[in-house]
Amino acid sequence: MGKGEDTRSMILDAALAQASEGGFESLTIGTLAARTGLSKSGLFAHFGSREELQIAAIDAAAARFADTVFAPALLAERGLPRLRAIFAHWLRWTDDSGLAYGCPLHAAAIEFDDRPGPVRDHLVGHYERLQRNLERAFALAVDTGELPADADPGQLAFEALGLVFAYYHAARLLRRADAAERARAAFDRLLAAAAPAA
Repeated sequence: MGKGEDTRSMILDAALAQASEGGFESLTIGTLAARTGLSKSGLFAHFGSREELQIAAIDAAAARFADTVFAPALLAERGLPRLRAIFAHWLRWTDDSGLAYGCPLHAAAIEFDDRPGPVRDHLVGHYERLQRNLERAFALAVDTGELPADADPGQLAFEALGLVFAYYHAARLLRRADAAERARAAFDRLLAAAAPAA
């Protein structure tokens, strides 16, 4: 990468750390200038507005999520092994990606769910792609025969996403030490309930 791209990448790394720690509302040109040691004018050269910065940070978070969760899961066999890999990587993704304060995309979903505008629209696009990718992973398990032909990938993806959000709540807000264990048990139960009858 060139110097400008290196600087932009460094800024976005700092933006993700800030969004993970304090949410996207805390993400401003001023707070990012203080965090990176760059001038406000230097930041404006890369991002012309706070909204543009927030959208770029959402894109960076989504890319890091894909690299941390879905990319390694693709190495597993399609079907249940891949689904289990996706879920396992998802539970560990903020730790594995170096975001010590939680998932910035989850924080953004809470912050912008009722706030119309370009940032929300952009975030919705990422979550819709996530939902489609998860549904595709369940559909592959139907194709392999590990889930029955009448299984509904959309419903299974909906429930799996609910388990992830329940895990975030238990692990980050309630600080429950057994949150990951309970999330894995719930996911196993979901797969077992959807499995073909013996």
